[in-house]
Amino acid sequence: MLWVLDLDGVVWLAGTPIPGSASAIERLHAAGHRVAFVTNNSTPRVAEHVERLAHAGVQAGADELVTSAQAAASILEPGARAACIAGGGVREALEQRGVSVVAPIELPDAVVVGRTLSLDFQELSDAASAIRSGARFIATNTDATFPTPHGLEPGAGALVAFLEAASGQKPETAGKPAKPMSELLKARFGEVGIVVGDRPDTDGLFARRLGAKFALVLSGVTRESDLPVDPAPDLLGGDLQAVVASQLNG
Repeated sequence: MLWVLDLDGVVWLAGTPIPGSASAIERLHAAGHRVAFVTNNSTPRVAEHVERLAHAGVQAGADELVTSAQAAASILEPGARAACIAGGGVREALEQRGVSVVAPIELPDAVVVGRTLSLDFQELSDAASAIRSGARFIATNTDATFPTPHGLEPGAGALVAFLEAASGQKPETAGKPAKPMSELLKARFGEVGIVVGDRPDTDGLFARRLGAKFALVLSGVTRESDLPVDPAPDLLGGDLQAVVASQLNG
């Protein structure tokens, strides 16, 4: 069976490993299950995700990762021109797709927006103008917040909301729980058994789109005080270790 694991809030918090996550993944592999890591965090490049997994004690290859940056790139045709208001992961995915990355003032075919820690007001203004002029507005994801060991920080959705307000246009969403991400995942891995995540509005809806079970962990954005949530999880645990134990020991 294929287990789809979110990263932020499931395996780590802003790169800091969540205790027990690595051993839980080892148990899945030992039991003959396949694992795919599917993240809405579009900021890191694939090699950086792999390096962070290794630091967390998880040995994984680039082919085991699916990112919202890759999903966003997948809905653009090779040869298209896109402005990139996002981190290096989006630029990498666009270039690998054969999409030229240009400045927002260079009449792009699309403006791709993801989480980034480097914001420039003029660039945001130019991006809004490009969208108003007809460029496709593509969001890697619309997660409003991003979990860290120190609490929640603004996510890609906060930046997307800024450009939506400034441009008057709604974005196409590529990452979880949207169709581009589900199609990319199924094309690479086939049918999914369980989706493990910390957000019902992304991971939960993504599981429903895939026809898979939804396992909600309380180690990220969602806390026990937030329950009940919609969609309701099929499985609930404090962390990934608890969810895996409930399935493999049951």
